[in-house]
Amino acid sequence: MNQSSMQTSTSTEVLNEILKAIDGEYTAIACYELLANQAPNDEMKKRILEIRNDEIRHYTTFWYLYISLTGKQPSPKMTRQCPSDFKSGVLLHSKMNKKPLTSITKSREVPITQLLDAFTHASADQQNHAVWFLYFLNNL
Repeated sequence: MNQSSMQTSTSTEVLNEILKAIDGEYTAIACYELLANQAPNDEMKKRILEIRNDEIRHYTTFWYLYISLTGKQPSPKMTRQCPSDFKSGVLLHSKMNKKPLTSITKSREVPITQLLDAFTHASADQQNHAVWFLYFLNNL
């Protein structure tokens, strides 16, 4: 594989990872709003809305990075259905937030520092969110 085709395949892979992140953030924003409205108390509701604000920030960052790289607007879509009750939602999100956002944070092939930073910050926030969801589980 020559250098040019390697950059093209990497670019396609990176763009796909950005789209995947946009869809994931889009889904999280919707599900966290539902979860906040199901929260058993104001403290949990407030914290979930703060987590949702983090997801909105990530979504916006990935959205603009995608546009700046492609000149096109992404069409975000829900990647899964939101759980219907608070406990199921907290359990699901505690598990999901333990997983790394993407392996792109370890990649040396990411061409744009801002993109690598965006994934790194979003992954760090996910770890923090996982701790909060475990706290919620322990306090139900």
